[in-house]
Amino acid sequence: MTMNTKIPKLSTRFEQALVYATQIHANQVRKGSDIPYISHLLSVAALVLEDGGDEDEAIAALLHDSIEDCGGAETRQAILILFGERVTDIVDGCTESDTIPKPPWHERKLQYIKQMRYASPSVLRVSMADKLHNARSILADLYQHGDAVWQKFKGGKEGTLWFYQSLLEVYNQDSSNFLLSELERIIAQLEQSR
Repeated sequence: MTMNTKIPKLSTRFEQALVYATQIHANQVRKGSDIPYISHLLSVAALVLEDGGDEDEAIAALLHDSIEDCGGAETRQAILILFGERVTDIVDGCTESDTIPKPPWHERKLQYIKQMRYASPSVLRVSMADKLHNARSILADLYQHGDAVWQKFKGGKEGTLWFYQSLLEVYNQDSSNFLLSELERIIAQLEQSR
């Protein structure tokens, strides 16, 4: 039996984005670990593609933290030149802050939640993939290290869970898909650790 599914085609633009993301995040590791940061970006891009995302969304997934963590306006301009307006718009939509120093944690999170209320379907897809991978990582760390995992987050356990629950409320208004269902399942498991 042949499945009649549309296979997303990734061009050399995706390859270029992967190289660019690897270069600009080269000296970063995942919070509280020695895991290269690119592992997160690859995971988010994979989730976007598995959810049916197109090449621009997958590229934005690779670059979703680049403005915030790797140069602000200068990096935004580079993304615009290299990957175009749609990718840049998606990355902008997923960016909590592009200033240094960053605003206080709670203020940033409230702003991000507000952004998601008005986000495009593409921004929502990348955001959900990002939060799903982060939540899975927290859950894995929770199983390995117990409640100590919450110490590496500025919002601590209560703040982090509040942020995820708030995002679930927003995501539920516009979406119903695998990413959302999986995020709800993982957040429920994190909530059980209270």
